[in-house]
Amino acid sequence: MTKKPLDYALLALLAWSPLPAASVEEWSIFAIELAVAVMAAGFVLLDPKPALNPHLPPVLKRLRPVVIALFGFLAFQVVPLPAGLVEIISPGSYGFRKLYAPEFPRMKFMTLSLVPAATIGTGLFLAALAILGFLVLRTVTRGRQIRTMLAVLVGSGVFQALYGLFELTRDDPRILFYKKVFSPDSVTGTFVNRNHFSGYLEMIVPLALGLAIARMNMMTFGVKGFREKLLLWTSKGILANVLIVAAAVVMSLAIVLSNSRSGLVVLSFTVFLFFGFSVAAFSRAGFREAWVGKTVRATFLCVAVLAVTVGVGSTIRRFALDDLLHEDRPQYWSNTVEIIGDFPIFGTGLGTFASAYGAYEKTSSTELQLIHAHNDYLEYIAELGLAGAILLIGIVLYLAVSAYLAWRQRRNAQARALALGGIVSLAGIGLHAVTDFNLHIPANMVLFTVVLCLTLVMAYYRKS
Repeated sequence: MTKKPLDYALLALLAWSPLPAASVEEWSIFAIELAVAVMAAGFVLLDPKPALNPHLPPVLKRLRPVVIALFGFLAFQVVPLPAGLVEIISPGSYGFRKLYAPEFPRMKFMTLSLVPAATIGTGLFLAALAILGFLVLRTVTRGRQIRTMLAVLVGSGVFQALYGLFELTRDDPRILFYKKVFSPDSVTGTFVNRNHFSGYLEMIVPLALGLAIARMNMMTFGVKGFREKLLLWTSKGILANVLIVAAAVVMSLAIVLSNSRSGLVVLSFTVFLFFGFSVAAFSRAGFREAWVGKTVRATFLCVAVLAVTVGVGSTIRRFALDDLLHEDRPQYWSNTVEIIGDFPIFGTGLGTFASAYGAYEKTSSTELQLIHAHNDYLEYIAELGLAGAILLIGIVLYLAVSAYLAWRQRRNAQARALALGGIVSLAGIGLHAVTDFNLHIPANMVLFTVVLCLTLVMAYYRKS
């Protein structure tokens, strides 16, 4: 079997996953899992296997026992244990069932997870993401593949932005085939929630900027005369670069017009972080051509001007209308901290937050049932406990820090620019995770997994 079908399948998954309302429905989650399973089978049948970057095996070898420990922990959450043992090691699970399970007097065995079926289902999706990350690390090995994948992600982000902007102009906005019920005055693309839409684009904007800078450095070496520069500016490569920069601006505009407060904060954070890292990364050697640095600065200036002239007014109104000191998020977080206090070590079970939260809700309103904590870190700690959360968050931090440390040592201009985009992307979504649950939305989880592993690949790209 050749490798090209695997490449095409991976690109198709990246383009498709945000389309069916960010893949939040059960059938679309299953479609992602099925696609990853088919790709994994294809990889097994590959002969020969793609050559792995020689610098990656030592990095990944240290990660292997942690990944095994994480999925072993998830299995432990759903294995029936003697009730007396559960009472000792997880009094919260035992006490919760004693209060709310009608069959509790007859239970001789119970699981640490309050809803083992939910933990198994969410665990299977997490396993699919782990396999997806493995496939990225093992199959994306060449510069052409990296640039193609980034181009597909930028194209997907631009489609989401333009489609959302188009629907904003309509009297009867829609999300593809369905009437748009929530946030009709905001750009949301094919997402239902504007914060998740902005989270998706926040991960792609830095990738676009990194790709643009990498292409600039690649195409400007040795170009000195005016005639050569003119020919270069009118070439297909430069036009493509202009389109990439324009794509970053369009996506930034869509984030601003999504009226997502967190989106605007994270966009500003990523723009200035990218600019600061760019200066630090390229200042010692200097830009090979002065216009490259000017173009980078001009891009950030365009984004800033758009934010000020187009979106700040509506965003300020959002801050004024919603009294931040009296909104619901602090209460959600406080209740979630109580859950963590009752289930400190083993958690309530992966994917069980919605089932556990009702017992800790302080308000009497029953109009909406909270299914996420609006803080990814707190929610994962509540579900996995400290033991599982340390494993999961540790894996992510290990990959991100490894990529950053490798990036700091690189001298190759393309590798530095490409990896910089990934590093800033991860930092941005990490910040957004404090106030929302982007990393519980399937399409954003797929994108995050790919960006995380692709950043490590790019950090070691062309390393001798």
